[in-house]
Amino acid sequence: MREHMATGSELGRRVATYVSAGELVPDDVVLAIVGDAIRAGEASQGYVLDGFPRTVAQAERAFTLASPQGLTADAVVYLDLPDDVARARLTGRGEGRSDDSDPSIVERRLAVYHESTQPLLDFYRRRGLLVAVDASPPVDRVSRSIIAALEPLPEARVPPA
Repeated sequence: MREHMATGSELGRRVATYVSAGELVPDDVVLAIVGDAIRAGEASQGYVLDGFPRTVAQAERAFTLASPQGLTADAVVYLDLPDDVARARLTGRGEGRSDDSDPSIVERRLAVYHESTQPLLDFYRRRGLLVAVDASPPVDRVSRSIIAALEPLPEARVPPA
């Protein structure tokens, strides 16, 4: 989505409207962008999706898109982070994102997460795919924890360290 926003494509302009307000991008727009990436995974050894899906409806649609190619999820990594730490990281990440400097937008993002995204945890937990990782430590420790949690997967599916 960031690529589409950076290039100023029609989809990118639509995405930017929602992102700047701290809202989730509607499923039809997200799936138009991500659907091609999911289908492209057929030509490789798989794919990693970062920040997608954000809703149960998106997860169900992604499964529908990926199933014919046998590219359904092997695991779903949940980066478990308390709201206060997320709040501090969002407002201090310094990527030049104006939406991160507005506390009301950060609060809206957290509310939207709890309402729309958090139900995905149960969705993936019921399917035996959820891998929870404490995201509070520094990035290098979190990365090592993710890799360690994924090591039991078939070797061809685990990204190199």
